[in-house]
Amino acid sequence: MIQELSFIHPEAKIGANVEIGPFVYIDKNVEIGDGCVIMAHATILSGARIGKNVRVFPNAVISAIPQDLKFRGEETTAVIGDNTTIRECATVNRGTASKGTTIVGSNCLLMAYTHIAHDCVLGNNIIIGNASQIAGEVVIDDWAILSGSVLVHQFSHIGSHVIIQGGSRVGKDVPPYVTAGRDPLIYVGLNMVGLRRRGYTNDQIKDIQDVYRFVYQSGLNTTQAIEKIIAEVPETTEKKTIVDFIKSSQRGIIRGCFE
Repeated sequence: MIQELSFIHPEAKIGANVEIGPFVYIDKNVEIGDGCVIMAHATILSGARIGKNVRVFPNAVISAIPQDLKFRGEETTAVIGDNTTIRECATVNRGTASKGTTIVGSNCLLMAYTHIAHDCVLGNNIIIGNASQIAGEVVIDDWAILSGSVLVHQFSHIGSHVIIQGGSRVGKDVPPYVTAGRDPLIYVGLNMVGLRRRGYTNDQIKDIQDVYRFVYQSGLNTTQAIEKIIAEVPETTEKKTIVDFIKSSQRGIIRGCFE
């Protein structure tokens, strides 16, 4: 299961039933879980912590040092969750002293030529489209989909169940459940297809729409909209998720198509 033409550092920890192709490089201080497939010419560097049943395609690089001039060689990690697929030439840098680790959750798909920079935190079931570039310390919540060639500014936060149009530039936070597109990036509606695929009911979708009518169609500023939502919209999990996201936003949320 391990090709003789690969290099595996004697201190690396390799799980059971792992397939390692030719010309793979696996550094010291690496842990690879059971059932993984590491294909030809992949590079796994110090600090990588790879879960079970992960597939790493040719020429991907996991846990390279950050492209951050503040990095001083500190011991940090890059964590990849179970059942995640990392396609050709994708890169995941390890963390810095800021957070200490870069995290990609379980059941994710990082398509070819994607880049996940230092200290990012990606949740579970996320898809990052071909050639999308995620800058440092970005947070992306569960079930988000970024289409191809999306550029995400550092420190941005992308909410759960979001879908972002290909070629977009993300400079503000993108709240949960929405479709975002155009240039500059704006809210253009709910991610209806994604929500229905994941079992959201008509009532839940209506509740989400009611919240976003205050945020994007009422003419109120964000603070006023949140006050109205808290006072007038019935309590639901979805309402709490949206309100908590907006209240905690550090960069401010994207504007709406009616603004």
